[in-house]
Amino acid sequence: MADQQQHNESIQLEPETKKEAAVQYFYRFRFRAKGQEFTASSILDDLKKGEVVMVRGEFGLEPAEIVCMAPACRDSEVARLASYEISRRAAHEECNRYENIPIEEAAAFVSCKELILRHALQMRLVRVERFFNGSKMIFYFTADKRVDFRALVKDLVQEFRTRVEMRQVGVRHETKMIGGLGTCGRELCCSGHMKKFDSVSIKMAKEQDLPLNPSKISGVCNRLLCCLTYEFETYRRERKGMPRPGKKIMVDGHCYRVRRQNPLQSTLQVVDEEGEVRLLEAEQWTNAESVKPEKKTNRGKKDKKTGEEE
Repeated sequence: MADQQQHNESIQLEPETKKEAAVQYFYRFRFRAKGQEFTASSILDDLKKGEVVMVRGEFGLEPAEIVCMAPACRDSEVARLASYEISRRAAHEECNRYENIPIEEAAAFVSCKELILRHALQMRLVRVERFFNGSKMIFYFTADKRVDFRALVKDLVQEFRTRVEMRQVGVRHETKMIGGLGTCGRELCCSGHMKKFDSVSIKMAKEQDLPLNPSKISGVCNRLLCCLTYEFETYRRERKGMPRPGKKIMVDGHCYRVRRQNPLQSTLQVVDEEGEVRLLEAEQWTNAESVKPEKKTNRGKKDKKTGEEE
């Protein structure tokens, strides 16, 4: 009897089977018109382009506009890739307030520019952002040096009756906020999809055999192109297994000097002993033997002190 009771208790204590994970739907959205797009997850499956939704962000719920929908996925690892989460659709009152934000920001931009001129400050206003709940306003600006804007902040607080933050940004962030088209004819990477700026060096341009002309490798911000980082690692990886320029190799009994590497095609531009330029495919130079440079001798050299040959 006791065994039967213990068996019944063990059946009741067994954990319930795990419920199937809810399907996560992914959407592309933006907080501002013509602003940068982000990815958000949601359990809502019927959101349409142009709808206003409430997105959970760093400062609570913020309204945003749906741009498009992405395929659904059950994988929790993929769900973590979404930067934000869509909580719900925006109410009618919230939609009206969301439509008025750009108007309020434009008015604040004009007022701030007038105050900057009045205080004779050496700064350039770039953008104004107003929080949805009206608790704070951020004024982005650029300047060549530090600016004493304490009097300006007092005037802004008195006019808008909210917290005011003056934030100085660099030329890269200024370009990201303003937006534009790059030399490739597409939208600027910084204003389109980039979330942070990686360091870019002239070494990346050299590694990819790009012309070192500043006008060719600089963006509209007059800084090195951000896209120089995209293929840098690929070029460096491919070059590792290739003979370096200036090195001599032996292929099919002929000696060649490497003139240039073509990493993407896995080919080498070489010069033979007669000065003729040739192109070697990967199967030709892969098993090539390296030719050791001849050792330099001191014959024929003169001693600087005595003037005699050694």
